[in-house]
Amino acid sequence: MPARLGVDIGGTFTDLVVIDETTATAHVGKVLTNPKDVAHGVEEGIHALLDEAGVSSGEVRAVVHGTTLATNALIEKKGARTALLTTEGFRDALEIGREGRYDMYDLFIDPPPPLVPRHLRREVPERLLADGSIARALDEVAARRALAELAKDGVAALAICLLHAYVNPAHESRLAALAREAIPEVFVACSSEVVPEIREYDRTSTTCANAYVAPLMARYLEDLERRLTGLGIPGQLYIMQSSGGIALPPFARRLPVRLVESGPAAGALAAAQAARERREPRLLSFDMGGTTAKACVIDDGVPLVGREFEVARADRFKKGSGLPIRVPVIELIEIGAGGGSIARVDRMGLLKVGPDSAGADPGPACYSLGGRLPTVTDADLLLGYLDAEFFLGGRMRLDREAARRGVEEHVASPLGLDVTGAAWGIHRVVNETMAAAARIHGIERGRDLRQYPLFAFGGAGPVHCWQVAKVLKVPRILIPFGAGAMSAFGLLAAPLAFDFVRTGRQRLDRADWPGINRLFAEMEEEGRALLSRAGVPPADVRLARIAEMRYAGQGHEVECAVPLGALSLQSLPAITASFESAYRALYHRLPQGVPIEALNWRLTVSGPNPRIGLSGRSEPRRDVVAGAVRRPAEPGGPVGAGSVRPARAEGGLTQSRSGAARAANPLKATRMAYFAEAGGFVETAVYDRYALDPGAEFTGPAIVEERESTAVVGPGARCRVDDGLALIVEIPT
Repeated sequence: MPARLGVDIGGTFTDLVVIDETTATAHVGKVLTNPKDVAHGVEEGIHALLDEAGVSSGEVRAVVHGTTLATNALIEKKGARTALLTTEGFRDALEIGREGRYDMYDLFIDPPPPLVPRHLRREVPERLLADGSIARALDEVAARRALAELAKDGVAALAICLLHAYVNPAHESRLAALAREAIPEVFVACSSEVVPEIREYDRTSTTCANAYVAPLMARYLEDLERRLTGLGIPGQLYIMQSSGGIALPPFARRLPVRLVESGPAAGALAAAQAARERREPRLLSFDMGGTTAKACVIDDGVPLVGREFEVARADRFKKGSGLPIRVPVIELIEIGAGGGSIARVDRMGLLKVGPDSAGADPGPACYSLGGRLPTVTDADLLLGYLDAEFFLGGRMRLDREAARRGVEEHVASPLGLDVTGAAWGIHRVVNETMAAAARIHGIERGRDLRQYPLFAFGGAGPVHCWQVAKVLKVPRILIPFGAGAMSAFGLLAAPLAFDFVRTGRQRLDRADWPGINRLFAEMEEEGRALLSRAGVPPADVRLARIAEMRYAGQGHEVECAVPLGALSLQSLPAITASFESAYRALYHRLPQGVPIEALNWRLTVSGPNPRIGLSGRSEPRRDVVAGAVRRPAEPGGPVGAGSVRPARAEGGLTQSRSGAARAANPLKATRMAYFAEAGGFVETAVYDRYALDPGAEFTGPAIVEERESTAVVGPGARCRVDDGLALIVEIPT
């Protein structure tokens, strides 16, 4: 079977890409996300894309899927009714948290509410000590009584988090067995399986989040698998994890919390692969879609990976205002700034954009799907950046008058501005917001973003990258071919991978090396078994070890690499050097005479990286065929009310590997577009992305259109197309 399919669900659009490996071609599709039935929208999009690409469903050997369903459930508090069983005396640890205030100067802040309310938290008499020994045996009679009460409360999910269970899971395992006897239909999550490491609050919060989203994710994945079978697709379904690896559905159903950043991770992987192919030592991934914008630092072709992040922040820029999730995740910053972000004037008379979004239903005002409020897309249309007749290749026509009414009524009139001034204000505010978020992301990681070229993609990323890049003062912009569906390509670049962790606190100068080797051996055995079930040959398995270490007495750890093979006293110099290098990179100095201690030992077990040829050097994607967009049956009707209609490639433009067939003239037309640095609207050249060959050069102001996105570059910019078909924009100093 020669074809692989990637499906990335966003808040406004679902992106799809199918790669036919026999012909080295890729075909891209885009459908409006159906928030009422996400899997149905995916099914429609796949059916239309395969039909257009001429790929039989029986030829698809793999479907890789990224979704924000788990994230949205946590943010919107739409998960399952969840209960918590914990050690007697620790019922309120989930609410006490870390006892800190995320803003010490604000007297009116509210801490993030826990996912499990107090009346659904039950204590169980038992106690383990820090070394895993049993100080008090589990009281099974009390446990059964607590479970009976929870059964009457109608809980659908149960989180079990006992003190020190990461060292000895015996009591949690027994409680899980009792729970399945008492409430057979309940989903059970044990902290010793979800996150077997020290730090009680983080472990409890993560376990509760896993239980909270599990029933929803299980139903969704079962529905999706059934629909793929109905389409006649025999290939295996894989799910993108937050860490950048993919997993099989049984693993995803058991640990759905690992999917919380599933969709955004795919875009970072695409940017990382582009950095490797272009030998860019540094790159800033900038992914702006219809609902959110994401930024991620890429160093040496690898995105930064963290071990903890927060969801549902009360303040998007303040750490501690959300719920901590302790799982491996590609480190990126995500904010509510996308094409569908709603613009409004607040009570102070200030223009605000986002984080609330019109999404796909009802969508921006210009979509004519029922939306009336002005959005970023409406402003971009009024500023001349978007062509109302060529949005998504002409398959979805925009209503300029509806956009004008929305901006005038809700922004221009309250602020006393004309429509153009209001539209430019919306455009500028969202750009400043995204640039500020990216700058904070870089500062927190000790990076100077002025040294990082901007890799812009997503449906709205190329529209806004010019202004964002100017604010950040980056050296240049890279806009890949097929930028509007780049996250879907990133899904197909992800390897099968699983992350494991064990807590083993000890000083390195007197470490129990045989014990450490046993921990790594346990994790490796489990990881190899998972990969074997997925069909990865033992010779193709790759291992990467990480230790979380600190100087004795410190409260936070630094990650450093650990060599493979059996560890012993002879390994100490190499591990010490690795830790000191990582510590110096963060703090620029080393304490003298302080012993080093390790807290957690981590192992990543992965298969080989797939090759999809994003650079275009070996497999140019010039023969991209646009996919389909679901249109309503009647103008202004509800999203998803109509059928999927196949797209038509405007002008019949295709490009073979030999370059035999292409449009003759890349200059399509000119139109008036707004550039503040030029004093307002200026006549701007509009280029056909599919007719720009490698080596093509032009200067700004310019607009470059392809079916899934539009690139906007301002006056004075020098633009060229590289060998990989990326548009390189040099920003004048």
